[in-house]
Amino acid sequence: MDEIIPWEEWVSLVVPHYPTGKRGRPPMEIETMLRMYLLQCWFSLSDEGVEDAIYDSYAMRKFMGINFFEQDVPDATTLLHFRHLLEEKGIGKLFFDAINRCLERAGRMMRGGSIVDATLISAPSSTKNAEK
Repeated sequence: MDEIIPWEEWVSLVVPHYPTGKRGRPPMEIETMLRMYLLQCWFSLSDEGVEDAIYDSYAMRKFMGINFFEQDVPDATTLLHFRHLLEEKGIGKLFFDAINRCLERAGRMMRGGSIVDATLISAPSSTKNAEK
């Protein structure tokens, strides 16, 4: 997706509406928030779910460009506010229309993604069918 998405162009669409950081905490980088928002949409995750998934998944961390020694994953509330900003300004729809055009030009199609946790645990054998 890094090759398909014009990140600078997308960031420039958000800049006029994004907090400047004159009050309160400094805002997260727009590109970081966009990447988190896209992961949330692509994998149908909740705000908390995408935050946890980034901590758990190397592929998602790599897409986000986050190095845990230098920065933290944006929290669920920060993503919530960012998502609401995009929805209020109608920017989210622009992104998805644009990404569909980019994928179409590249001869690709996007379908919903899923995450599978294949954790194995040991469990005692069943006594329900002990007598066969």
